[in-house]
Amino acid sequence: MQAADVCTTQKAAEILGISVTSVQQLVEAGVIEAWKTKGGHRRIPLAAVHAYKSNYAQHSQDARAPRPARQAGAMLPASILVIEDNPMERALYQKQITSWGLQVSLRFCENGYQALMEIARDQPDILLADIIMEGIDGYEVIRTILDDPLLADMHIAMLSSLSSEELDARGGVPQGVVFFAKPVNYDELRGYLRACCATHARRGAPA
Repeated sequence: MQAADVCTTQKAAEILGISVTSVQQLVEAGVIEAWKTKGGHRRIPLAAVHAYKSNYAQHSQDARAPRPARQAGAMLPASILVIEDNPMERALYQKQITSWGLQVSLRFCENGYQALMEIARDQPDILLADIIMEGIDGYEVIRTILDDPLLADMHIAMLSSLSSEELDARGGVPQGVVFFAKPVNYDELRGYLRACCATHARRGAPA
């Protein structure tokens, strides 16, 4: 393979528009093929990088097809996607949210990579994102969404045990994003989700 046919993780990150850490995570997971030189540096075939980018773009294009038309008087429930790598916390969200009687559908992802693929496949109305995760973290998922005008109407909330200082060091809470400190106050989260569901219902109401 010629030198021009391979690239570094830095170059792959620039092509894909994600962080170097995220590229490394995709390589370790076997999603993007690569190998290491004798010096321990990763080398990635450009064809593998472009294949991943093309596959992700295709998922995004498919997901942006119009949703099924609502029947007269019918309303699709608001869809919630929760990104949380802790199984105990996922179980707690499941128990709490399903007990509130909201008209929602609930899905979970264990990491940022899964979440980006799921969002591309079927855009949620509401995103609840943990911040600290291996590989593609919650901040990167949220930045990806905020940079895409086609995802502008999504309700986004960050949930984290990070202190105010730690949040500021990472760039703070992005504009338009709601922050919930962990351990989560479920009364506040319930109020937030009710407000999101009310907005979803108004958007879907006949003109």
